[in-house]
Order: sequence, then C-alpha cells, then structure tokens
Amino acid sequence: MAVIIRKYEDADLPHMITIWNDIVEEGMAFPEEEPLTIEEARSFFAEQSYTGVAVDNGEIVGLYIVHPNNVGRCGHIANASYGVKAGQRGKRIGERLVVDSLERAKSLGFRIMQFNAVLATNEGAIHLYKKLGFTPLGLIPGGFRQKNGHYVDIIPFYIEMNTNKGLS
Repeated sequence: MAVIIRKYEDADLPHMITIWNDIVEEGMAFPEEEPLTIEEARSFFAEQSYTGVAVDNGEIVGLYIVHPNNVGRCGHIANASYGVKAGQRGKRIGERLVVDSLERAKSLGFRIMQFNAVLATNEGAIHLYKKLGFTPLGLIPGGFRQKNGHYVDIIPFYIEMNTNKGLS
C-alpha cells in the first residue's frame, strides 16, 4: 500500500464527506448526530488547525482533523478526530493518521494531544494509543450515547508531544 498523507484540498471534500458522514451515521464513534452538507464540510474542515487526508493510489481512504481542545490558558492542548473509509479499516491507515497528526500538532505549537471520548469498546484504538505512548485518564461511565440509544463508557487519553516516542 502506497498511502501518503497530505493536507486536504477542496477537490477532496466529496470523498471526505462520505468518510465523515458514514461514521456519523454509524453513530458508534463521533459525537456529531447530523451529517455534513458540502457547504458545512467546506467550512468545518477549513476551520481546523489542520486537516489531513490519507491517499492510496489517488483514492482518499482516510482523514483527520487537529484543533485546540480548549481556549486561552489551555489552548496548547490539541484534540483530533480520525476517520478511515469503510472497507479500508484494519490496514494501519488509522495508525499512520494518528502519527502524522501528532507530528503536525507539534509543528503547530501544541504541547499535548488529548482525546476526550475514546469508546471503551474501541479496542483497536485503545491498543494503538497505548502503543504510541498515550496515557489513559480513567473511565467516564456512560459518557457516549450511541445511535441505538445505548450508553458506552469513554476513556480520555493524552500524550505530551515533547516526550513521546519519535516526537521529541
């Protein structure tokens, strides 16, 4: 697989919307409940500190966004979201996206990456984040309401980017 990760371009938006909206519609990972229109997506992705896409032989197979997790005195903490196209999962694209996002966030001046709502049932993500040096912050019981109405525990994670593997 010759996956490259690069900054998104306006021409990528239709493919990005498909990936993003599929995850929103699944209702099992992203907190958003409504899919993005093309106009909303154009604004949403442009407003991020950085939006990257994973491209495999000309096909958009994944994306990520990086933005501040908070404001002011906590503005040095980044947050990110990742999406991999259905049918492309399990190919380590997500890992490539996370590693790239950490490097990008650090280059943008962020010192910490924090994930607020990693589902406790998302074993693949939890394994990856621990492998990359993230620290879990505990458990928030029933912190995420899935599309089917069931509540799932969430685990916040963080990593200091000046001390993690390969990013110091």
